[in-house]
Amino acid sequence: MEYRRDTNAARNQPNPWRDGLGRVSLRSAQLLLLLTLLVVSIYGLIQVRLVVIPLLLALILAAAISPLVNMLRRRGWPSALATATSFLLLLVVLGGVITGIVFAVRSQLDELIQQANEGFQQVYDFIQTGPIPIDQEQIESARQSLIDFATSSTVGSTALTGLSAAGSFLTGALLMLVILFFFLKDGDKIWAFMLRPFRGERLHRAQRVGHRSLDVLGGYVRGTAIIATVDSVFIGIALLILGVPLAIPLAVIVFIGSFVPLVGATVAGVLAALVALVANGPFVALMVILAVVVVNQLEGNFLQPVVMGRSLNIHALVILLALTAGTILAGIVGAILAVPVAAVTWAAIKAWNEEDEPEPAAVPAKSDPDGAGAVPAQEP
Repeated sequence: MEYRRDTNAARNQPNPWRDGLGRVSLRSAQLLLLLTLLVVSIYGLIQVRLVVIPLLLALILAAAISPLVNMLRRRGWPSALATATSFLLLLVVLGGVITGIVFAVRSQLDELIQQANEGFQQVYDFIQTGPIPIDQEQIESARQSLIDFATSSTVGSTALTGLSAAGSFLTGALLMLVILFFFLKDGDKIWAFMLRPFRGERLHRAQRVGHRSLDVLGGYVRGTAIIATVDSVFIGIALLILGVPLAIPLAVIVFIGSFVPLVGATVAGVLAALVALVANGPFVALMVILAVVVVNQLEGNFLQPVVMGRSLNIHALVILLALTAGTILAGIVGAILAVPVAAVTWAAIKAWNEEDEPEPAAVPAKSDPDGAGAVPAQEP
């Protein structure tokens, strides 16, 4: 009896974790634990980025080319032949694009850099002597920060750093090609192996996440390539009409920059305007800026919703934050990979939480008035 009385008294004592402050404390501790795990995971991935980046690139390319592989298999091609054909076709396309970019930019790169520097210097002089008063120390500080970044060790100013970067690039490229081939050849088996821990409803949700993520990733890559081509063609035509020198290299830079949403094409357009400012004067430079703005608006309001669909159905602020985080973590490659990773992550979360549509209820049978038994109800 005494034991029961002590037990009831212990139960009636107030629990500090059940009041409002206690619940907030528990939730805060959970959030801190999740943030710690996230930071540790990101740090670990950065340490093995030589594997992570080729893996992500191979996954993106596999998602883009997988419809061709599946189409060839449906037409009766052997799996190995369909994979090899698609793989070689992708290599030819990528090799042609990279070769074209190199030949278009290499011979005029020095002149392009010189023109951009002169244009930047003219803008800098105008800011110094312009009607708007700007603190000289702030201008010099910003300029020095850009110079320090461009000449810092992260860019690779020594031959040893350049050699190491070249070796890492070649290693990553070969690893990406190997992973890409196996993704195309055994992607279904790899995905089935990853789904082995799931059962029942969780297995159904995981399968839905896989299909949705693959659709979104493939659509993003193909859509981005189309948008980059359209931007570079129309801006290149505008540069040729306006008589801006180095129009072809600038159009190539627009094509590359378009793979970085929001800011890539804009930065390339600013570079084209700087070149036009030096070679053609301020009026043509203003026309170049106007052409870039018009092309970007047409692309964002008309072309992107058609070719992207739901692939990039995330807010511009999320894209900007993802770009910033990717650039900080992995430089220009991180900026290119950040947006598709964010889009696929959001699509996977929505697919996992999506409720299955209930099956339509069976139409009840009508009784035969003549007693011949039940007959199926007719559709209205």
